[in-house]
Amino acid sequence: MNSRINLAVAFLIALGLFSTGAAAEESHRAPYVNLKYPAPSEELDNLPEALVRHGMTYVGVRYRFGGTTRETGLDCSGLMLNVFQHAGVDLPRRATDMARLGIKVDKNDLQPGDLVFFNTRKQAYSHVGLYVGDGQFLHAPSSGGQVRLEDMNGRYWVARYNGARRLIDNESNS
Repeated sequence: MNSRINLAVAFLIALGLFSTGAAAEESHRAPYVNLKYPAPSEELDNLPEALVRHGMTYVGVRYRFGGTTRETGLDCSGLMLNVFQHAGVDLPRRATDMARLGIKVDKNDLQPGDLVFFNTRKQAYSHVGLYVGDGQFLHAPSSGGQVRLEDMNGRYWVARYNGARRLIDNESNS
């Protein structure tokens, strides 16, 4: 059984889907995410903008821990799954796994469509949102809440900011 696990981990490492400590820190420039299937043709010209537009259609959807649908409710990573799936990108289920994708982006270089990560559960990368521009991000906040825009410069979010990742190459989609 142990050899099967080791073989699976080695396979994932070879594919670049699994990273460990030092290797993850050294190689913070993972490739952009490849589209699994094409986004609607009218949105191909500016995919990051299309992500934001589609993401905004979820404002007001109730929060539900583990939720992955508009009808039953969404948690933060469930929201990102839905938003990126609309653009043809399949994401892993957990925010911590999403934080390993794409390329690392400095906070001063954020662009609409980037994923932003926060430590909200005493664990790095435990919360994810979609940067929409002007210091705002879209997210599914917590139990009893609804999907909404939030100011990243608020004291709560500044203290918990972990970083950002760009999954879509903005240059090749404009």
